[in-house]
Amino acid sequence: MFAKKKDTPAPVALAPLEPPRAPVPAAAPAPRPKPASMIAQGVTIKGDVVGDNELHLDCVVLGDIKVGKLILGPNSRVEGSVTAQVVEIHGNVLGSVTAAAVRLYGTAKVDGDITHEQLAMETGAEFQGRSLKFQRPVPQAPVQSQAPSHVPPMPQATPPAYAPQH
Repeated sequence: MFAKKKDTPAPVALAPLEPPRAPVPAAAPAPRPKPASMIAQGVTIKGDVVGDNELHLDCVVLGDIKVGKLILGPNSRVEGSVTAQVVEIHGNVLGSVTAAAVRLYGTAKVDGDITHEQLAMETGAEFQGRSLKFQRPVPQAPVQSQAPSHVPPMPQATPPAYAPQH
């Protein structure tokens, strides 16, 4: 009634022979953007704040700030100079502001000079000081060593360079 079956191995599929491959390095993960640092209302910082990244402040800073991007919230107050690539101000600054792009929102109050490439102000923003545009160096023409002797060289006019006062 029951017959014993012979054990037959299952057929094995063979892959065609390929030359060995060099190991493929794992792709490096894309660099994640660094999150912004945030300091909330109710904190007072006495001293300078320095960094390369984005910083959101809604607190009081009694000192200078130098960061990559700075956003000052509506409850912020800075008593010192501010230097960044981009500055967005919703609060109060008592001191100079230096950045490529500066934006003063309707609640902003700045008492000090602003040195900038781009400056935007919303209605309601208060600004007491000077607006100083960055001075870009004038490209110099290449010096010609073979100038004709009968034509005098033209004098190069150079605009006065601006040096921010601290």
